[in-house]
Amino acid sequence: MTVSLTNTGPTVVEVALGDRAYDIVIGRDQLASLGERIAALRPGVRTAIVTDRTVAKHWLAQTEASLAASGIASSRIIVDEGEGSKTYAGFQQVCEGLISAKIERNDLVIALGGGVVGDLAGFAAAAVRRGVDFVQVPTSLLAQVDSSVGGKTGINSPQGKNLIGAFHQPVLVIADTAILDTLSPRQFRAGYAEVAKYGLLGDAAFFAWLEAHHAEIFSGGAAREHAIATSCRAKAAIVARDERENGERALLNLGHTFGHALEAATGFSDRLFHGEGVSVGMVLAAQLSAQLGMIAADDATRIQRHLVDVGLPTRLQDIAGFAQEGLADADALMALMAQDKKVKRGRLTFILMRAIGQAVISNDVEPALVRDFLARKLQDARA
Repeated sequence: MTVSLTNTGPTVVEVALGDRAYDIVIGRDQLASLGERIAALRPGVRTAIVTDRTVAKHWLAQTEASLAASGIASSRIIVDEGEGSKTYAGFQQVCEGLISAKIERNDLVIALGGGVVGDLAGFAAAAVRRGVDFVQVPTSLLAQVDSSVGGKTGINSPQGKNLIGAFHQPVLVIADTAILDTLSPRQFRAGYAEVAKYGLLGDAAFFAWLEAHHAEIFSGGAAREHAIATSCRAKAAIVARDERENGERALLNLGHTFGHALEAATGFSDRLFHGEGVSVGMVLAAQLSAQLGMIAADDATRIQRHLVDVGLPTRLQDIAGFAQEGLADADALMALMAQDKKVKRGRLTFILMRAIGQAVISNDVEPALVRDFLARKLQDARA
């Protein structure tokens, strides 16, 4: 994969959805342009910024200053960080905050944060006054390459991940790569799992490039921006063809059926970040594909080796508190997967692999086979 890694200003990726098309602006120090871009997009608009306490300490003042410099009024709604805010209570807090701020249908909600804030703020924007437009300003790698793009918003149910929500596309995404410098190494690694996913599901050359250049992505600079832009282009293309996940978009869930069950089993806690669950889930999906004769065993090993190389968990026993809360129980994990959004008429949908760069949607995997597969993996973990 030959690419140019010269920085020449921001990269702009369009999500082509007709009259609801929007841009993803990718580059260092792009947060400063937020006010100017919003003023050009929506003259005279008022805004409400939804963020969490940690992001607020680093980036809220700069966000408000950018808006004020363009004459844009703003208010703030600050939630607790983490998946604990993606609840009915968190949703109520944001909705009531938007109503109290007198945000009208022609105003804008700004989601300043990672995937939790983006999902929560976007869902509240979709619901308040039956729909207020919003802008995504993702502050984590995972959010920049995945959750901020495509219009999926929502909250968790105690019974499963993202089971309550709506499709509500943003009108603009600002992915400031300088913000990622403040992430912990663990948070950055978790986001990298979603980057690797785009290579695995549809771009073998990109995955090979990641194997060669992952250290440069972690250190920052042009390689990081290239990886983010490539990931966003891949997702934007799929979303443009299948906005509401009636077909191809399901491929973006590679690793997520297993991963979401593992997140639920760990109580949506910091024992397992979303990207870490996806990493384990992608390895499990590759290994199940190999067991079914769909992918070479060497390719499944190659996938696991790369994720190990960047420091991601790839085995069930890599998860903190492995033996607790259903993680060591194949039947309990199957019950959690049965609540997955991709279940159709009681049958699980798995995203499996025919090769690196060629994921497929499979609706005909026997649950008993999956249960036995998990039982063997759990037995291996105990050995």
